[in-house]
Amino acid sequence: MRRFFIIIALLALSATFVQAQTEQPMPTEAQEQPQQGQPQEQQPLFTMKPSPNNPEALWDAAAAAYNAADYLTAIEYYTTILDGGHHSAELYYNLANAYFKREQVGEALLNYNRALRLSPADEDIRHNLAFAEQSTKDSIEQIPEFFLSTWMRSVRNLMGGNTWTILSIVMLALALAMALLYLLAQPLTMRKTGFYSMALFGLLFIITTSFAWSARTEATAQRDAIIMSSAASIKSSPDGNSTELFVLHEGTKVRVGEVMDKWAEVRIADGRKGWIEIDRIERI
Repeated sequence: MRRFFIIIALLALSATFVQAQTEQPMPTEAQEQPQQGQPQEQQPLFTMKPSPNNPEALWDAAAAAYNAADYLTAIEYYTTILDGGHHSAELYYNLANAYFKREQVGEALLNYNRALRLSPADEDIRHNLAFAEQSTKDSIEQIPEFFLSTWMRSVRNLMGGNTWTILSIVMLALALAMALLYLLAQPLTMRKTGFYSMALFGLLFIITTSFAWSARTEATAQRDAIIMSSAASIKSSPDGNSTELFVLHEGTKVRVGEVMDKWAEVRIADGRKGWIEIDRIERI
């Protein structure tokens, strides 16, 4: 009887965790191949604009406009899809490509980073992001990071948050199955197998859950931002009359800290920090 109640408790715990961890996946679209190089002269497409309520038609029209070098129309259609509440890594990626073709570096880097936030393992996004970052004016030397932190982040970025969540649920289910084997099996060898397997899958459950939590936090925290103006003065305090510490240019990535009225405290990769007018940045 005692084992029966233990089994019921384990199954209830599993069901509760699955319900808490499951999140609605982001919608995806067909990805457009990246095109790089210098912006081309664009020819407007004189076609009827698709309905804002038809994201599939807008997607096809945006792809056609991009392929015809009408990047302004492509941006309009991709933005309309976003305004309709549809978000995906492919959508941000294609929008970033169109902005980059128009030499709008800030908007391009903003959307490449948003795409990477949703799909951290995508090599095309990382490649185009690195390519676009070469167009920024600020050359900032990053403070060296502890190697273990770098390694952990690289492992986490092998998969997205949803995938880590699913994997953690699988590990929990396997750990519970091994717990049942340990409790119910009669042969000693089976009980040992169940115990050690339960410990292994339990450890993997903790690791994958931490990666899922970290990926979700990174995707929703919006702690990073991109400088959107051609030049932005970084002040010593949230006051227009305070001392200018340094100047940042369009496309530079900053970490946002405290926000006060129309000012935000920002930190750059080399550790320097100061205050910037909040309308000069856009959060990723």
